[in-house]
Amino acid sequence: MKHLLWKPALIAAFLGLTTPALAADCYADYKAKQDNPLRLHYGVVQLSGACQKAAARAEIRNRIAPQGWTLLNVISVFGPEGLQQRKPDAGSYYLRF
Repeated sequence: MKHLLWKPALIAAFLGLTTPALAADCYADYKAKQDNPLRLHYGVVQLSGACQKAAARAEIRNRIAPQGWTLLNVISVFGPEGLQQRKPDAGSYYLRF
């Protein structure tokens, strides 16, 4: 009987380890561009999806596209400890999107 209770716990633990963490306090910094005329910006966004670079690419791309921006690169994904050091470089694109 004990093995019947043990298996669901093992499966839940396995799924918890393989599922990406959600972005409670997750941020990403990125570079983007606009054409005609060429404009570049560096920005920082708070992520609402998975706290991973691949997921951040899609999320950032979808957020900045309506304003005519094209994502060039997601530089890094980080926690709240990295916000203040990036704020001066991001300027008006700090948590804008």
